[in-house]
Amino acid sequence: MNRTQFDTWLHDSARKTLVMGVLNVTPDSFSDGGKFAEPGAALAHAQQMVAEGADLIDVGAESTRPGSARVGADEQLRRLMPILGELRKRAPVVLSIDTTLAPVAQAALDAGFDLLNDISAGRDDPAMLPLIARRQVPVILMHMLGQPATMQDAPRYEDVVADIERALRERVAAAHNAGVDPSRILIDPGIGFGKTLEHNLRLIRELRRFTDIGRPMVVGVSRKGFIRRISGEPPEAGRGFGTAAAVAWAAANGAAIVRVHDVGPMSQVVRMIRAIQTGTP
Repeated sequence: MNRTQFDTWLHDSARKTLVMGVLNVTPDSFSDGGKFAEPGAALAHAQQMVAEGADLIDVGAESTRPGSARVGADEQLRRLMPILGELRKRAPVVLSIDTTLAPVAQAALDAGFDLLNDISAGRDDPAMLPLIARRQVPVILMHMLGQPATMQDAPRYEDVVADIERALRERVAAAHNAGVDPSRILIDPGIGFGKTLEHNLRLIRELRRFTDIGRPMVVGVSRKGFIRRISGEPPEAGRGFGTAAAVAWAAANGAAIVRVHDVGPMSQVVRMIRAIQTGTP
């Protein structure tokens, strides 16, 4: 999928679920332990994900696992600059930059990236929403409780679904007030970002509540820690079966994009759900 096709998809009320592949160029990611921090490995993995059916690739240079410290713009750019331009040449899909900092987003957009994925929903850097408005690019606004270093320290909600729906509506309004075109805004309930196991399960069970916001919903459940707690899969198993179950549920219950590490198998899951829904292959 290219940028023009993605823009058409954004405006399609019958849009199909897309698969977003994750590319972490970090030394400390919870999911891949720095396997793709080296530029050659990162570029090869991006091409592999394209071959396996990724519609989008989300590139991040900062681990936001629970307990992690934030990484500044200079260090994120040091990790990203060797691959940004080359990725645009080698990956003919929508490229997303996963960052909360405007200088990093600016560099990625200048290199031809198409989409911003901000886990702070524009709260970390006051320059982010004006940048998005100025560049007229789509943005994913995610819910996160606090910061990664502390977000899992006894997170509390009065009503986790209602509270997060309200918070996402507020961030959509903030983006609109900053000049962002509402038709270019996507939302993400932030599974695992300041939520207990019980919170995560309820959010996934009631995903359709978030479609009431009226914007395409991104869901990231891939390899999350709560999956292993339920499935009992050993760490070396990669939590694949539990992830597949959660991805299938998300795709069947309103997710417009599923963000995954294992693009090949999860693309098969999404295609199967789509075939069941439509009655056609």
